[in-house]
Amino acid sequence: MAEARNKAGLFDSCVIAFVPSRSLSGTMIDQLSKVVLSHGGEIIELDRRGRIAIEQATHVVSNTIDFDQYAEAQAMMIPVVTTTWLKNTISRNKVAQVRPFSPDPRMIFSNVVLTCADIPAMDKETIIGATMALGGMESKDLTRQTTHICALSMDHPKCIDAQKKHNKCKIVLPHWFDDCFKLGKRIDEGPYLLPDPEILRTRPEEDVKIKSSQHLDGATSTIPSTALSVEGASRGKLTIFAQKKVMLSWDLPINARLRNILTDLIQGGDGVVIDDIEACDMFVCQYRDGPQYIRASQTGKDVGSLAWFYHLIVHNEWTSPFRRLLHYPLPKNGIPGFKDMKITLSNYGGDARIYLENLITASGATFTKTMKADNTHLITARMHSEKVDAAKDWNIEIVNHLWIEESYADCQVLSLSNPKYSHFPPRTNLGEVIGQTFLDERRLHDVYYPGGEETLDGVAKRKRKINDAAQENVYSVGQAAQNFDVMKDSSPQVTNSAKKGTRAPAAKQDFTTPAKGRHVRSGKENDTPSVVSGAASTGSRSAKAKALSKIQGLAPDIALYEKEKKRAKDGQGPWGGKRAADQIDKDRTVKSSSPAREQPDEEEDVQQSLPRKKRQKLSLPEINMRICLTGFERWVKQPAKEESERKKLRAMGILVVQENVPCDYLAAPQMVRTVKFLCCLARGVEVIDSSFITACLESGERPDIEDHRLVDPEDEAKHGINIETAVARARANGGRLLAGVAVYCTAEIKNGVESYRAIAEANGATFKVYRARGGATIRPTTVEEDGGAAPEPVYLLSQKSPSEKLLWPRFEEMARKGNMEPRIVVTDWLLDVAMKQELTFDPKHLVTRYFDENKF
Repeated sequence: MAEARNKAGLFDSCVIAFVPSRSLSGTMIDQLSKVVLSHGGEIIELDRRGRIAIEQATHVVSNTIDFDQYAEAQAMMIPVVTTTWLKNTISRNKVAQVRPFSPDPRMIFSNVVLTCADIPAMDKETIIGATMALGGMESKDLTRQTTHICALSMDHPKCIDAQKKHNKCKIVLPHWFDDCFKLGKRIDEGPYLLPDPEILRTRPEEDVKIKSSQHLDGATSTIPSTALSVEGASRGKLTIFAQKKVMLSWDLPINARLRNILTDLIQGGDGVVIDDIEACDMFVCQYRDGPQYIRASQTGKDVGSLAWFYHLIVHNEWTSPFRRLLHYPLPKNGIPGFKDMKITLSNYGGDARIYLENLITASGATFTKTMKADNTHLITARMHSEKVDAAKDWNIEIVNHLWIEESYADCQVLSLSNPKYSHFPPRTNLGEVIGQTFLDERRLHDVYYPGGEETLDGVAKRKRKINDAAQENVYSVGQAAQNFDVMKDSSPQVTNSAKKGTRAPAAKQDFTTPAKGRHVRSGKENDTPSVVSGAASTGSRSAKAKALSKIQGLAPDIALYEKEKKRAKDGQGPWGGKRAADQIDKDRTVKSSSPAREQPDEEEDVQQSLPRKKRQKLSLPEINMRICLTGFERWVKQPAKEESERKKLRAMGILVVQENVPCDYLAAPQMVRTVKFLCCLARGVEVIDSSFITACLESGERPDIEDHRLVDPEDEAKHGINIETAVARARANGGRLLAGVAVYCTAEIKNGVESYRAIAEANGATFKVYRARGGATIRPTTVEEDGGAAPEPVYLLSQKSPSEKLLWPRFEEMARKGNMEPRIVVTDWLLDVAMKQELTFDPKHLVTRYFDENKF
């Protein structure tokens, strides 16, 4: 009784609503409701339409986000949690946090309770911080709730205790977290499990079992199997269409007979089929085109493809058309930029392959079953196949499926320089995380159905506000890649004990990649094999993954290093140098071809049984200097030299990092307007001459950094700013130089949108691509509504091409209607502002004036 009284008020301040689903039955809801009521909480019952009074709830309990009021809950910031939240709250007698119990699949570490073992302090903080940001929780000690122990060996007391107590938690290498962070997806822990992790005992090129994805059910095509779907629907009465008004567009690829069948299904489920876009609740169409699609989308109707509609019928359960890419209508003319691409696939099979074929076609690119030299892209789930080898020879871009998925979701071709698109974990087939990319309603609104607010009624305006607010309040998820030295030598037991009982890959240990098996093959792969081959190293596209493939027997001696992302250099563009991506693979093949690396299995087993001689190791020093390096000509087209010299720098405690990673110094030969230079400058880091790096490499010691401050009077005069002044201003600005400033950019801008986006956002600007597709992205505002304030400037980065000139009048009109002053400028304006770290405007940067005064 005393215990009952103690718990009586546990849910005193909670008003809870339950959402029934396949994973949360009515019986379970009744049981949980009694528990909540017995602990002082309140329950909100569903109304006759099966809806929740969201505004009255403090918590919504659902094991899925597939219910039609999820966006409304997000908009009102009402937390949606799984039933585990209730159980955790009751077991701990304390109301639990909500974020770790979100049913949102984008929170990839929800239900992960992590404790760290023998991990260096800096890496531990990074892993825990990123895990918590993606829905996980930390436990200082090993408890019954702990699900994962992050460790480098089985020798730590936490690992020993877990084994003794037969704890069900998984003991994983930190590499698992690293790979998940890089991809923004949760991959299977299997290859990373201690005491016998597959990534340490198996070569990357060996076969990997393909795991099927659960996210492609009924979503491999916009036109699914008609017969199968209708048969599935006939098993019981449909309730999903109850009291719903459904409109079937005439652009759907269905005949009159099938249309009648679908109509009967809707009406049999107490729904109504109508032909009035204003009155309908659901609109099913084939393309993102036409006045009906635009109106339905603007007014907040549920707009989906035939595949989405069939999914509702088969499962008799709500799902958002934004959750699966092919559940939403197709872009009629594809995604801009894909038209001239020829894309082929490798290492994907089954539904994943069908899905990607359809997605490539929907994007506007050409899908080819075989690969030829005129292919532009290879999408692969692993870095080992005949197609991959051929793509390297032919300089064809190699990416994983995340690139095509996220480009399709963002309605534009995304830059290949994003490291997540070229990351391939060594013992994982990425087909297991396919189909997890969501569409962004706000992005669709900007591109396909902007404006229309002035004609919305009260209900539609409320839906529009809910959708906008839901996107604002959505959990921040996605790639959380960090630089952390998972194999730091300060942990002497790094992997030796982890490899007890495993076969040593070779007797000799050096710094070469294990040689590939020598299989005789006839020609290049043109048809993707049904049985997937293993994966090789990722080449220069992902240096950390290459380091990972070397871990077999080398872990205590290796230092992780970063690889500068390749950027094409083009005249006046804000770029660094170009890297020969395929050269490193050739160099490594030569280095790893020694026959000493290949030993018969029997010999390796004998060697494993012999006592090992304890080697004397040289510990790597702590990383106490992180440098972002740009404009460094020493490594151009010399990847082998770059790799070797990065290791030398790491041995001195110096780590070369990328521009999106915190750093201590920015090193350059002069003041250069590259993305790296300007993004790092925005953080106010010290700027040094890249001669410091050269001096370190040539002397083998770190010289006094004060002797290598960047001195560049010529470029200071050219840019009109002293470098020390720029750094001081940047520190004062705190990365918010352009906070509150709207910067638009034409899609056809020279050197690409993404570089200017990086620079603008590094300085706090709001950056958008302007295509003038109708409507407005600036809300119409009068002077009176702005309180009589003077118009604020809004910038459009543009060139003087005929197609861009057509955008200028519409941009100016949009800006003036929003009581803003339009300024159509050349990209030099942004580069000069970022370099000076001072928001100024000179009419010479106006595009009309600039090209008249500067004849090229």
